[in-house]
Amino acid sequence: METLSKFLKPLHQIAEVGGPVVVILMGVSVLTLAVILYKLWQFSSAGVGRHKALSDAIAAWDANDRTQARAALDRSTSYLAPVVDMALSGHSHASDRLLSEAELRFGKLERGLRYLDSVAQLAPLLGLFGTVLGMIEAFQSLQDAGAQVDPSILAGGIWVALLTTAVGLVVAMPTALVLSWFEGRMEGERVFAEKAIQTMLAPTGQTGTTDASNMVTTHG
Repeated sequence: METLSKFLKPLHQIAEVGGPVVVILMGVSVLTLAVILYKLWQFSSAGVGRHKALSDAIAAWDANDRTQARAALDRSTSYLAPVVDMALSGHSHASDRLLSEAELRFGKLERGLRYLDSVAQLAPLLGLFGTVLGMIEAFQSLQDAGAQVDPSILAGGIWVALLTTAVGLVVAMPTALVLSWFEGRMEGERVFAEKAIQTMLAPTGQTGTTDASNMVTTHG
């Protein structure tokens, strides 16, 4: 309990000094952390980036080994496995359907990323807004002092005002970094899915078999 109190005490002091804008930013940071943790769990449970068995299935299909392709697909825990299963089940000609099914799964994984993008963009602006309000208050205090001007009044008001900008940047910078990582992973997933679908639609093994059959028929 004492450890928790020691951790919360500086946060309480910052919120008390920084005012309502800092309180809002602290609330946003807690919600942002929750979203990031949820997305990490979602990516892990969906098997994002873990397509070893699925890649084996696609490679077997590309080599016209349907039995091995089915066996490898059954071992896969990837969220894209149902899309590949559609191709193995005779829907490989329906390219639009396969692409739409893949995009549907991408859409589920990308939920929450727009919120992170908004936080990365708006947190610095919210911090700057708090700074402007703090500067206005500092100059009002300076005006109220009249002839008894004390430089410490202005200096104290300025550093308190700048605190909100600092908090806004502290919230925004890690959020932007994590968002970039998530977007990079999703870009890699899209490249993998597109390559997989194209392979399922035009496997080289079956193409070679068809060409050989045509040559035998022609020369026969």
